[in-house]
Amino acid sequence: MKDAKKIFQMLGMATRARMLITGEELAIREVRNGNARLVIVSNDASANTIKKVTDKCSFNNVEMHVFGNREEIGHAIGKESRVVLAITDAGFAGKLSELLNEYNRG
Repeated sequence: MKDAKKIFQMLGMATRARMLITGEELAIREVRNGNARLVIVSNDASANTIKKVTDKCSFNNVEMHVFGNREEIGHAIGKESRVVLAITDAGFAGKLSELLNEYNRG
């Protein structure tokens, strides 16, 4: 749980720095344009959404993680519930990638 808290704090920081895009269509557009460095999908997203985002990320070589539920993610970024996030900054994406990989390992 400690690692999850760090991830949510980092998402909040990325939001305040305006380095985060929310919403499925906007995130997919950023992936297509090559601006997205990391994509996070909530674990309660529909199978269709997960497949669509996974396919776009794989094709465009963008790292993707499934993490948290839509309410937790929304709360972390100060908005209503959110399902898909795209991080556009390489620094935030790198740190979040480390934290997410550590969280998933353990």
